[in-house]
Amino acid sequence: MEHAIIARAPGGPDVLDWAAIDLPAPGAGEVLVRHTAVGLNFIDTYFRSGLYPWPGDTLIPGGEAAGVVEAVGAGVAGLNPGDRVAYTTPNGACATARVLPADRLVPLPDTVSDEVAASVMLKGLTAHYLIHSSFAVNAGQTILVHAAAGGVGLLLGQWLAAKGVRAIGTAGGPDKVALALDHGYETVIDYRAGDFVQIVLDATGGKGVDCVYDSVGRDTWRGSLACLRKRGMFVSFGQSSGTLDDFRISDLASGSFSANRPVLFDYVATAEELRSRAAELFEAIAKGVLTPRIGQRFALRDTAPAHRALEGRQTTGATVLIP
Repeated sequence: MEHAIIARAPGGPDVLDWAAIDLPAPGAGEVLVRHTAVGLNFIDTYFRSGLYPWPGDTLIPGGEAAGVVEAVGAGVAGLNPGDRVAYTTPNGACATARVLPADRLVPLPDTVSDEVAASVMLKGLTAHYLIHSSFAVNAGQTILVHAAAGGVGLLLGQWLAAKGVRAIGTAGGPDKVALALDHGYETVIDYRAGDFVQIVLDATGGKGVDCVYDSVGRDTWRGSLACLRKRGMFVSFGQSSGTLDDFRISDLASGSFSANRPVLFDYVATAEELRSRAAELFEAIAKGVLTPRIGQRFALRDTAPAHRALEGRQTTGATVLIP
């Protein structure tokens, strides 16, 4: 019997239950994957709480996982039982096994472990599209990244540094500041200790940064705009502190700013784009450009306390759930 984390109504972590589920055999174009590791992300809490709409009456959270192919349906080519694979989808990963469309799966190279793959499919591909597509960075630019000690933030710091980009980060508390500094950031600001805006402006000689990657939202967006150079780019890709309810398009007029609100799944919509971005991500890991950091592990059945730790800002790097 398979098991999954199931929520039957939106709410806090207490709505998450460990329950038995029935899985169908894979149909045409589908694959049955037995999970070996599942990644945890803030988007999981957005769905669980009801901030994002549910796909049905009940919810199985989880947006990234790795595992082993157990069975394939008719018409599936290039994947066989025993193959190691990983994927990212909006929901459904917090289960011991799952049936998915074959074109959503990425074969894993020997250079990437299952736990690392489960920790980077959503976060690593997010970092990839942010710096290659949402705002394509160039050497010599200066970028501000909020939540620099988080899963995406630590990958961004390393990747930006490798591209010759000056990375400034914000983080909460001295331990997280030190961690981000060890992952490519030139300057990391403890937002609990003072106004990050003035520190960023001082660090850039009053010019501001070329782009802000902001996953925090309500607590930071006004400061993010104040940190931008003229005609800079504000990329809002999350809202861990709440939504940007007061944001207006006229707020961009103070510096002729541009704004972007990307969603990962629009950047990996086709199998070709998904596998191309994943290949570049895996190559960066293999070459040592990126060293993913798994900060904590929980049993899959303990997803509720893992959510509490994430929302309580008690985690660093990536969190992996082990079935």
